[in-house]
Amino acid sequence: MAGERDIYGLERLEGSVEQIVFCNEDNGYTVCDLSTEDDIFTVCGIMPMLCEGDRLCVYGKWVHSAKYGRQFSVEQYERVMPADTASMLRYLSSRAIKGIGPKTAAKIVEEFGEDTFDVIENHPEWLANIRGISVKAALAASESFKEQAGIRTAMMFFREYFGAATTVKIYKKWGSSSVDIAKKNPYRLCNEVEGIGFERADALAGSLGLRNDNFDRIMSGLCYVLTKNSAQNGHVCLPREKLAAAGAELLGVSLEDSDAGVSELIRMGRLKYVMQDETQMIYLSEAYDEEKYIAEKLVLIDKMCISVDVQDVDRFIEREQAKSGMEYAYLQKQAISDALRYGVMILTGGPGTGKTTVVRALIHIFDSMGYDIALAAPTGRAAKRLSEATSMEAKTIHRLLEMGYDVDGKAVFNRNDFDLLDEQIIIVDEASMIDSSLMCALLKAIKPGARIIIIGDSDQLPSVGAGNVLRDVIESKRFSTVRLTEIFRQAQESLIVTNAHAINNGEMPDLSVKNKDFFYLRRSSDREIAATICDLCKNRLPRAYGDMAKNGIQVICASRKGESGTENLNMILQQSLNPKASYKREHSFRDRVFREGDRVMQTRNNYDISWTRDYDAKEGFGIFNGDIGVIESIDNPDGTMTILFDERRVVYEFSLLEDLEHAYAVTVHKSQGSEYPIVVIPMCSAAQMLHTRNLLYTAVTRAQNMVILVGREDIIREMVENNRQSMRYTGLCRRLGGE
Repeated sequence: MAGERDIYGLERLEGSVEQIVFCNEDNGYTVCDLSTEDDIFTVCGIMPMLCEGDRLCVYGKWVHSAKYGRQFSVEQYERVMPADTASMLRYLSSRAIKGIGPKTAAKIVEEFGEDTFDVIENHPEWLANIRGISVKAALAASESFKEQAGIRTAMMFFREYFGAATTVKIYKKWGSSSVDIAKKNPYRLCNEVEGIGFERADALAGSLGLRNDNFDRIMSGLCYVLTKNSAQNGHVCLPREKLAAAGAELLGVSLEDSDAGVSELIRMGRLKYVMQDETQMIYLSEAYDEEKYIAEKLVLIDKMCISVDVQDVDRFIEREQAKSGMEYAYLQKQAISDALRYGVMILTGGPGTGKTTVVRALIHIFDSMGYDIALAAPTGRAAKRLSEATSMEAKTIHRLLEMGYDVDGKAVFNRNDFDLLDEQIIIVDEASMIDSSLMCALLKAIKPGARIIIIGDSDQLPSVGAGNVLRDVIESKRFSTVRLTEIFRQAQESLIVTNAHAINNGEMPDLSVKNKDFFYLRRSSDREIAATICDLCKNRLPRAYGDMAKNGIQVICASRKGESGTENLNMILQQSLNPKASYKREHSFRDRVFREGDRVMQTRNNYDISWTRDYDAKEGFGIFNGDIGVIESIDNPDGTMTILFDERRVVYEFSLLEDLEHAYAVTVHKSQGSEYPIVVIPMCSAAQMLHTRNLLYTAVTRAQNMVILVGREDIIREMVENNRQSMRYTGLCRRLGGE
């Protein structure tokens, strides 16, 4: 019946599948015609291994496609196998079962009647008694039927806990054993199936009656605490007492039981520890191995490098000065000299201090020495900027390491300790963004005897991922580090540069100037701030700056929450900059509406997704956390949208929408590694932990041509005066010999 409401609060349709219009076998997204008592309707959603003749109850809501008209978007569904012989015949005739077509189906149903499905599943050898069916074909048909039954059983069992797309992942992992495995130990779901968190596995476990002090639960919960602290707080490790206490609170068990779980996980090798003073610092084993490798490989690279003679260094610098027509500053010369003499050199400093000048000089010098050079950065935007600044190709670290996939479809780097990079010089920019995992992968691919030059602004926010690699390496004092401090004359003309340095030095930026590249608009309430930002993006900046403002304005916020946080600003900016229109197709996902023309951001590394590039017909894989694109088109029947991410065109399946959000406004953390022509920053109340100097400094330094602060001066002052650094538990500095 059409139009009924169900227990999910969704509308309900019940009927038989008349025709499969489209099916994506990878993720189960299906479009089909469903025949109900009232009419035939088009329904679409994740319904894997559907067959014509299937009897369905689907739950969802009606949507309208400008191209295809009214459709029913499925969020949950139930499949009921045919019970009468006529329905069985139609189901088997649809070739749903391997090796059974219409003629064979008729013979089977005529022979076994209402027992047909029982025979196929449990007594396949009986099918071989029918003329034209061999024993081999009968067994293959039975396996195919069981696979259909398995996914159906999995869908029914998991539907209250996971979406259909997640259930497809589970079924692909364990096949027909999925339900049995989940019942025996539901915590294997969060340990072994990507995208399933501890909370959802724990909810399933609770419904199955598992006790709070179940040991599998305690161990999974402790690993979850470490994983969550890694992802959300950037910790590589935790003090044992903090881990045990957090585990006990999360799980509702005693501190003794939680600590016993830590001991068992260490015994099993899933956790490792190092002693810091008298405290055990507990790591997930992979994080421990990565940090240990980073320290050992950096020391090895530095030791094995062949130093350039000091007199030769001086000649190289003099020659480059003559070619460029400029006199390098003392610290720039020091940086060039150290990069030639040592295997590991770190170059840090704020905007306008000449880091790019040093990089250009080093490229020329190393090239004249016959060395092969690789330039890399953590993000596509950062690599593009590095390439433009040096007139030499720069790659993302992922591309440099030739990311690929293993037999299980897991992302791997093909350049590693078994297939080293050819280049003798590796120059890495925006190193503050590099987390422990990525630095470990990069170092594995660098051959002994090569040099690595690490460039970044250590005063910016640390990486989104776990670790604080750049700061730890600098603070260890184990390797040559040069901090450029002099702001050069040309850069001094930019108020963005001088104000950024003022902020970094704990001084208030100049908010009085109205005719340069740094503006302050005073607003007192969050509502006024949001309204002003909307007016700036829609009217004032496009009128004043034309092409520079077109797709060049980025709102950067401290927080996601509040009237001037990213969530609310994205909603009102979408309404203002890309309003609903009859000619724009759109698709609803949870509480978001994605519309053609929307600016969107990828929020999680996806190594599997493929892209193409128009200008050179190049193809590749991978869209990464923080990549920003524009939705070019939406195809609701196919369950896809086409997004252009910085010249890379991606066909993006609806099943991946949980990794996509609007990007008219982004957080400071998400903006790292990118620069934008115009940056607008709301200065409004937020969580105290976000009112920090390095967060404001990072936001300001994302601007190429203009910064506009909108809001309260007292918030600016509070952030400037708060030099609290977000503390991260890591061990890299100590491993390198620092304290």
